[in-house]
Amino acid sequence: MDLQQLLAAAQQMQSHLMSAQQELADAVVEGTSGGGLVKARVNGQGELVDLIISPEAIDPADPAETAQTIADLVLAAIRNASSIVADLQQEKMGPLAAGLGQPGLGPAGLPEIPGLSGLFGGAPDDPGGEPGP
Repeated sequence: MDLQQLLAAAQQMQSHLMSAQQELADAVVEGTSGGGLVKARVNGQGELVDLIISPEAIDPADPAETAQTIADLVLAAIRNASSIVADLQQEKMGPLAAGLGQPGLGPAGLPEIPGLSGLFGGAPDDPGGEPGP
């Protein structure tokens, strides 16, 4: 493979990575708990951006128990949203990472240059470019 092809492959990988990162930055997912009493909205980068607690979740007759119940529901809704984000991140970024393990591709999913695999942690005679111990 010549240098021109290597640069084109690197540019293509960078373009795919930037596109996936932008899709994640634009995404907002919603996790729920308590049958929808609490909703947590998390962006594709895992940041909590909104939290909605339904008035039906509040029992004015027992504020201490209500506070603990709401805390539990908030945690569950955030965990649910975070799980959805993790799946979304895997969906968007997984294909890019999958190229790392393909034969003939180096650590960045780029074509491997013979004799240079040791630069990325692999042994010089390791054709897969896998990290050393």
